Amino acid sequence: MKIRPVILCGGAGTRLWPDSKKNIAKQFIDFGGWSLLGKTLQRVKNSLFDYPIISTNAKYLKEVKNHLKKYKIKKYKILLEPAKKNTGPAILTSALVEDIHEEQPLIILSADHLIENEDNFFNNIKKYRTNLTSKNIFIFGIKPNIPTDQFGYFITKKNKGGLNQVTKFIEKPRKKKAIQIIKKGGYWNSGMFFARKDSIIYNFKRYQIKTYNNSLLALKKGRLKNNIYFLNKKFFNNNLAKSFDYAILEKMKDVMAINLNIDWSDLGSWKEILSMFYKNRKKYLEKKNIFIRPWGKYTNLFKGNNFLIKELYVKPNGLLSLQKHFHRSEHWLIIQGKPKITINNQFYFKKPNETVFIPKKTIHRIHNPNKKPVKIMEAQLGLILKETDIVRYEDIYGRVN
Repeated sequence: MKIRPVILCGGAGTRLWPDSKKNIAKQFIDFGGWSLLGKTLQRVKNSLFDYPIISTNAKYLKEVKNHLKKYKIKKYKILLEPAKKNTGPAILTSALVEDIHEEQPLIILSADHLIENEDNFFNNIKKYRTNLTSKNIFIFGIKPNIPTDQFGYFITKKNKGGLNQVTKFIEKPRKKKAIQIIKKGGYWNSGMFFARKDSIIYNFKRYQIKTYNNSLLALKKGRLKNNIYFLNKKFFNNNLAKSFDYAILEKMKDVMAINLNIDWSDLGSWKEILSMFYKNRKKYLEKKNIFIRPWGKYTNLFKGNNFLIKELYVKPNGLLSLQKHFHRSEHWLIIQGKPKITINNQFYFKKPNETVFIPKKTIHRIHNPNKKPVKIMEAQLGLILKETDIVRYEDIYGRVN
């Protein structure tokens, strides 16, 4: 029996666009001929999987259908949620779809995850599918490469059957605690799950019976048209907004982990996006987009929808103008060197892997006082992303406005 993919595609990506509600959701962003949802749809075209079920909302229906067409996925089901109720109800209603067999394995995927080493991912799915039962649920863990407060963690121990049993969940800890968790063998909670349909139903009946009853009625009292389930608004809205982790996993004992050591990201911050572009910059590099300046040079790597990705190279003793922008904010990721960063009336020395945020209308400057070059990845965000949106106050190269 093939594994049924369930793709959760309702997120808004507000961490990337805190000042705007008009920008495109993260899973649909075009990063240069590809999107995170597109990568996810390509992933489930593997022979391991049955056709996908996609949980989303009416706002994103057009984008989802466009992606399905682009990636030539002709067989699918879409569930439209009338309200955001977090991942618990989304996963349950998807599992309750009638043409999923009771013992069929489900793999719950987020539409906005980037997985570089998919063979490792697929091999682990094959390895553990025989361990699925009518009561247990597997969670995919990612071996951390840095301590961060952006993800939840969990701790495991080997059980009698040799499986990694989850003993503790930790919600987005502070960096100091994250370091301790990693030393204890903790893994990031990826938000991807692996379980049989009957196990998901069993655990919701046991721990969240109201959610089970409301979700079942939302599906039965809804309507199905052209492979799209329009969930009943009254019953679905009766669900409490709870994550699958909080509603189910943290209450049950039979939670097992598939611990992965792979390149994985949810691209949930501009730091992660900038890291991704730096890692793959050769794919985006064009000589015509390299611009020489007195302080060094910059390269425009990719122009997206209201964002621009650049790589800055500041030569030794290079000093950019003291400047501000009216129409854009900027996120910087230090790649190499130790630049001196001025923000309004204060300055900071930054090291590799540290970030800087420059809000609109903030006076700022980059100075490289060292003997080695500085490299910075930059994301510009705004409706106007042109060099003309620079107001210079001081400039050793004589470029003051």
